[in-house]
Amino acid sequence: MTVPDPVPGTGEVLVAVRAASVCGTDVHLWEWNEWAQTRVQRVPLILGHELSGEVVRVGAGVKSLAVGDHVSAETHIADGTCYQCRTGRMHICENVQVLGVDRDGIFAEYAVLPELNAWRNDPALDPSLASIQEPLGNAVHSLLPEDNVEDLAGKSVLITGCGPIGLLAIAVAKSFGATNVIATEVNRVRFDLARKMGADLVLNPREEGAGLVKRIRDATDGRGVDVATEMSGYAGSLPVVFDALRPGGRVSLLGLFDGPVSLNFNDAIIFRAARIHGIFGRRMFDTWYTVAGLLKSAAFREKMGAIITHRVPISELGRAMQLIESGEAAKVSLIAKW
Repeated sequence: MTVPDPVPGTGEVLVAVRAASVCGTDVHLWEWNEWAQTRVQRVPLILGHELSGEVVRVGAGVKSLAVGDHVSAETHIADGTCYQCRTGRMHICENVQVLGVDRDGIFAEYAVLPELNAWRNDPALDPSLASIQEPLGNAVHSLLPEDNVEDLAGKSVLITGCGPIGLLAIAVAKSFGATNVIATEVNRVRFDLARKMGADLVLNPREEGAGLVKRIRDATDGRGVDVATEMSGYAGSLPVVFDALRPGGRVSLLGLFDGPVSLNFNDAIIFRAARIHGIFGRRMFDTWYTVAGLLKSAAFREKMGAIITHRVPISELGRAMQLIESGEAAKVSLIAKW
């Protein structure tokens, strides 16, 4: 589809896309599943939100950015005036618009971003890595969801689903001192990558069957994990997450389910005194500063780069989707070669 080049308005910048990457949300939209059909309000729509690009034009009133700056995108576009925004929770703005879902995204030659949402990068940062800071932020937010949550040092962590965010979560958990990181994954490519990310134990739920929770509990001296993150969006993972959790442990739910799910709240949550966090985006902008700190480590950048299994021209988005849907790819980086 061909559309006119966008023009930045007041307080906006025009960005030439240099690299992008495909998110699970993009796959849901591409497949037009039940969630996508009920979520998207208008079509046609330019997809994509994981961006690395260069500012090529600035709109009136822009002060913090200049032509030539290398930027990535915070994809939650907040109104700045609602109760959530005024109390430090812009990421869950009551009127939030998500890039590539509620408004045109970045799988194109050019994209427009509000000045606030353009995060300036070190120009030396690999554009492909720069484009996956947004999902890295999801991983950080999942493991450290609020300022007053205890840290991960010395803790056991379960990550169900080793898609790109799950894989990044393994590396983040180890970086923050988790001593026992357990991951579950059925795809062989991602299973092997989970080990490279530093997981202490990787289990295939299909192979473990009914014994999966016992394997996890055995790996934690029978106590259960301190922290669990559900990244797969597979309904069958929910009972595993809570059955493997120690009493008083905390759970972060990030994966998007295709439809309604059921769970025994009495046993899973109430009697277990579980603490639950729904994860939507990143804390603006606390999480971005944490991400920037992680990227100062060459070892962390090497791990981060390992999840990019394929690089294809952005004009071949269909092939990128096929690589993901077939299970061949972990993370696909889209390179601007028009």
